[in-house]
Amino acid sequence: MIGFVAAIGMELANGADLSAQLSNGGLLWFLGSSALLTLASLIPLFQGVTVESKSDGIMT
Repeated sequence: MIGFVAAIGMELANGADLSAQLSNGGLLWFLGSSALLTLASLIPLFQGVTVESKSDGIMT
């Protein structure tokens, strides 16, 4: 959702459509940030944290 809003904001600011944004380096930023967020989400799993051990806090 954040990426969609950012793409629309850049389109409104620059007048460049989504395909132009992707061809000007946006695809590499997308792939890099996707890989980074995926790894950050998996780090607790790699450290052995289970859902049951974290199920007693807020927003569980």
